[in-house]
Order: sequence, then C-alpha cells, then structure tokens
Amino acid sequence: MNDMNRGHAGKVALVTGATGGLGSAIARQLAAAGCRIAVHYGHDAARADAVIADCIAAGGEAIAVSGDLSDDATCRRVAAEAGAAWGRIDVLVNNAAITRFIPHDDLEALDSDVFREVLDVNLMGPFQMTRAAAPWLRANGAGSVVNISSTAALAGTGSSIAYAASKAALNNLTLTLARALAPAVRVNAVVPGFIANDWLLKGIGAERFEALVTAQTAAAPLKHAATPDDVAEVVVWVALSARHLAGELVRVDGGHHLGPGSVVVPGERRTS
Repeated sequence: MNDMNRGHAGKVALVTGATGGLGSAIARQLAAAGCRIAVHYGHDAARADAVIADCIAAGGEAIAVSGDLSDDATCRRVAAEAGAAWGRIDVLVNNAAITRFIPHDDLEALDSDVFREVLDVNLMGPFQMTRAAAPWLRANGAGSVVNISSTAALAGTGSSIAYAASKAALNNLTLTLARALAPAVRVNAVVPGFIANDWLLKGIGAERFEALVTAQTAAAPLKHAATPDDVAEVVVWVALSARHLAGELVRVDGGHHLGPGSVVVPGERRTS
C-alpha cells in the first residue's frame, strides 16, 4: 500500500452514475487511493458488477446501489445504503447525468417534458443526493462533494440547450451548497471539456466521433483529447486532497478556454 492509499484507507466514496466511462474511472481511481466505493447505477447491474470488480482489483472494497436519482426518496435510500455498508460516507461524487442530442437552433424539438427530465436528473439529482448524504458527510467534519459539470455550462454549447442549462444551474448550486455546508463539508465542481468516451460515441456515431476527436485534439493547446481517466485524476484530487478548496469550478479542458493563441505581428519584438 502506497502513501496515498494509507492516507485515505477506510474512507467511503459514493459515486453516482458509476457505470459510465467517467463514473467508472472515478470509482476505480478512488478505490486505488484506498477508498471503499458505493457504485451507483441506474439500470445496468452487469456493468455495475464489472465496476465493482475493477475497484476490488485496484485494492478497494465496493458495493452496488441503484435507483432513479430524480426521485428524492430513492436518493435518501441510496445514501442510507451506502452509509450503512461501512458506517460512514466521506465523499459524494455527483456524476450521474443524462442528455438528449438536439440542435440548439431547433427550439421546437426541445419540448418541456425533455427539458424537465434533463433538469430532474442533472440538477435535482445532485441536490437531492447531497441533501440525503449530508448527515453522513458532516459526521466526520471533513466531507467532500464533487459535482461533475461541463464547459457547456460556461459557453452555452453541448448536446442540447437543456443540458447546457442544467450544468450552468449545477455550477450555481455548487457555490450555494459550498456556503451552506462549510466548514464540515467541502463542495466543488469539476468542469470537463470534451471527453473522448463511449457516451459521446453512442450519441453521435463513430464517424462523427472520430472527426470530433481529431478536431478537438488539434484545437486544444495541449494537443490532447481528454480520456475519462484524465478527468478522474482531477476529481480524485479535488475530492481527497484539496483541503483548502471550496466553491470552486475546476475547469479541465486541455486549455481550450485559452483560445487559438496570440497573433504575433510581423516584425514585432517579443520579450519574456
């Protein structure tokens, strides 16, 4: 067991939406850091079992918890099951989210039922899960909540208007909860940009996905398209190690927010 594992051994982390690419990477890396993992899933029990096996292989312990997080009673049950398993919850990662791939200029295609469904999962879900887990998180005086947002919230881009709006609201919720739960619980958000993952591949198809990976890699100052593991590393750091971080929106976008770079006028002399 390495130093990082010793520092976090015995902590319990509840990861929602833990069967997707990013969620499973977060669960696996938290397990490698010494945490016991409550693997939340919606429908795919077989995939949850695979994530549990990965967590155990990484050196941790894991159980599965399931349910629709748009329902408050379910959130309370999920938190109670996770807390009862090991007698504590130290970390909550609100990763579960949904979207619909709808062009932003096709306003009629985004009906109110779809909009509400996205908000129920992406905004109400994290609020309800945080509320349900709060007594456990407060108990040890050093709880941590990490909300998984998106740069779509900052730029008004992404798979749909509803998705971008839900993540923008999640950013605001992060700030409010950070005030409400301090000092016993730190609340932050990780704000990923483009991630080359299966969720996007299934949403837009293989041909568009490969073209997008190429374009995003070329456009990023770091010349790298993020993998789920890249983002998970930041999530684990914020959750376990960033003890003086609260109410922060930690952007992980390969430098995309920097833009295409400065233009040097011919003949201009630059000094460092």
